[in-house]
Amino acid sequence: MKLTTIFITATLATTSAFAAEKTTLRIGVQTSGTLDWELSVLPESPDFQIQVQPVATAESAKIALQSGAVDMIVSDFLWVSQTRNTGAEFTFYPYSNTSGALVVPANSAIHEVKDLAGKRLGIAGGELDKNWLLLQAVGKKQKVDLNATVEKIFGAPPLINEQLKNQRVDAVLTHWHFAAQLEAQGYRQLLDGKTLQRDLGIAENVPTLGYVFKQSWADNHKSVLKAFFAATSQAKNRLCDDATLWQKTTAKMEFSTTILQQRYCDGRVNAWTTANQQAAQELYSVLIALNPKVGSSANLAAGTFWETETNSF
Repeated sequence: MKLTTIFITATLATTSAFAAEKTTLRIGVQTSGTLDWELSVLPESPDFQIQVQPVATAESAKIALQSGAVDMIVSDFLWVSQTRNTGAEFTFYPYSNTSGALVVPANSAIHEVKDLAGKRLGIAGGELDKNWLLLQAVGKKQKVDLNATVEKIFGAPPLINEQLKNQRVDAVLTHWHFAAQLEAQGYRQLLDGKTLQRDLGIAENVPTLGYVFKQSWADNHKSVLKAFFAATSQAKNRLCDDATLWQKTTAKMEFSTTILQQRYCDGRVNAWTTANQQAAQELYSVLIALNPKVGSSANLAAGTFWETETNSF
């Protein structure tokens, strides 16, 4: 009996020691974003535990990261490059290939980008929104200056969606999950961010959204980060393969549909190679040519992308 008691005590002590060794990853998660979906179904890991820090907007997420309140957020590589050029040490690892879409009413006469000329366009974000800049670049290829010929209405995604529903705009350029909600209600997706990139001759996929964290912190937590990224990949696959789990996880969404799931799963990043990173530089060159405020130099800052021993997913 005594031996049994000692054995149990020792086992509990060992278990506690293992638990204490777990690294806590503090992640800033937007309340209207999609990251919380996969975080909620992450497989248990002996290497890390998650502490979710809700943030209201993309800007508040950046502030949380810069202040040290969180270890990681989801943002775009353009911002990472900008901050590195000002002395910051943030770096980027891809999260999703899906970033936005252009949506019109089902019976709209808009079928090509050039058809937007003279129309009212709702844009989720501001003048430097990457999808808006990409759309302008495609417009230039079709001989139309969208910045000069389109009536632009900027705002938050929910507000932009309502503008379309109330016929105050003719089309919206919005975040992918808000676009998917519109599709579920009968609206038509004209194109998405990946299509815009292809129309500009960029052959490789460029995940514009990624996990962003400090380089020094990443260097001290390499094995934990690799375990985390492997777990998030598993979580994405679970959500894409299990319809019941998908419905349960996205139950708070007003429109949790097969279209929403399809768009989410289309965004899975299957590779992150040198070719993808070179394509990111091509994309950056297109964007900065349209608006110099995108960056302070002709090239992405060195270290923008987190270097790992392998780029395969």
